[in-house]
Amino acid sequence: MRKPPYVASFDSATAMAQALARCLAGRDFPMLGVLPAWMAPVMKLVAAAVNAAPKRPQEWVYRFSGAREALPLRRLREASTDRIAQWLVDFYPQRKYPAVMIGSSDGALVHLAALFGIPWLPQTCLVPVRRTGVDPDDAQADLEWAREPSKIFLEANPDVQLHQLCDPSQDRLMIQHMSYFRFKRLRLGRAYERFLQDSLEPGGTVFIVDCRLRWPVTRLGERYVFQFGAVGGPTLHEYFHGGERVAAHLARHGSSRRRWTPPAPNAQAPEAEWGFEPALAADVRRLAAKHGWRVRTISYDAPEDLSPRVADLYARWNARRGVKERRLLAESFIIMEPYWTMRTGAIPFWMVFNMEPSARALERYLRERGPFDEVGIMLFSHGVDSVGLARAERWQRLGQLIGVDAHAYPRDFGVFVRYHYALREHFVARYPLSAPLPLSELEPFCDAAQARSPTARV
Repeated sequence: MRKPPYVASFDSATAMAQALARCLAGRDFPMLGVLPAWMAPVMKLVAAAVNAAPKRPQEWVYRFSGAREALPLRRLREASTDRIAQWLVDFYPQRKYPAVMIGSSDGALVHLAALFGIPWLPQTCLVPVRRTGVDPDDAQADLEWAREPSKIFLEANPDVQLHQLCDPSQDRLMIQHMSYFRFKRLRLGRAYERFLQDSLEPGGTVFIVDCRLRWPVTRLGERYVFQFGAVGGPTLHEYFHGGERVAAHLARHGSSRRRWTPPAPNAQAPEAEWGFEPALAADVRRLAAKHGWRVRTISYDAPEDLSPRVADLYARWNARRGVKERRLLAESFIIMEPYWTMRTGAIPFWMVFNMEPSARALERYLRERGPFDEVGIMLFSHGVDSVGLARAERWQRLGQLIGVDAHAYPRDFGVFVRYHYALREHFVARYPLSAPLPLSELEPFCDAAQARSPTARV
């Protein structure tokens, strides 16, 4: 199926699912899977020209390229979450699998699924809806604008829950021309059900991926919540009450405000991008009981919680297959390469974004698991000097940047073309892909998770 026109290339869930599906098919993931490899030389020239431009033209290119992927309001009724689901399952090789994962998005989980040779189906996806005339710092105006569009979207898609997201720190450039409609599936739907029935081996296992992270939201309907802020640099207190870092951020971008005044939260809900909505689990268990599948749950409190454990598993697997060097590859958001991670014998450490909390997580892992023969870092560029940004020199103290223009970062838009090719050139070792690990080695992820603390909140 052709890519639905309302699927954004910068959506974490759909990008990660494509990266995994290509890996399971023995393929890599250049240019986020958006463009064919033969266009790389041209895109490298375009990216170099954009990086050489002054700041304002750079930001204009970033905003314009994002706005082109947003769905015009007049076509919102065309946005079909079922069509997105069918498009996603069609990526995976058509064969039988011993297990399938379904639920929260997570980069470490992609590497985990790749190691076991099994697919993952995301619960949450993004539909960006085009709009103009809303101040990126006016969350209340974004909410008011979306009242009617949200009704249209939910009427057209009765099996999902809408999480409208507004983050004027990290998504500042994008939300000047769009509103983020993230939806979470409440039921499997026809495409996911059919994929499970056709692809799972008899007596197979469905792993529910359950990120317990929750966020204060403004509930506007039975299936509609508004979330202000997101996982990354600012703290919850800074999002809702301001502070010196927020005031400095607003001043940098020419705003007359010194803090944000978002709608007052009246509920807690699964975090828009990473959290798991439990309603889907009931539908998974219903179908599993009908077909005799096992159901296991991998629960964790925050997106990066799995990263150290998955990295440790790769380190042990590499040792078993004769990889003597210890090369760590730190990936950021959707800048990732599961296929070349395995082929180069690298140990993947996935970071949720390019912010200071992620830098500290990587620093902690290096301190506790080091030394490493080599540490390579691939960074997502979002174009904004946002609150809590870890700057290039901070990352360079932790390792060597791969495919990143340190002088242009975080407006290094060429990284989306370079990361794949730079990784292949930087990590030159090549190892054959061995057989997938047996599911018995995945069980400890479930057992340890089940004994953990109750639902997490930021």
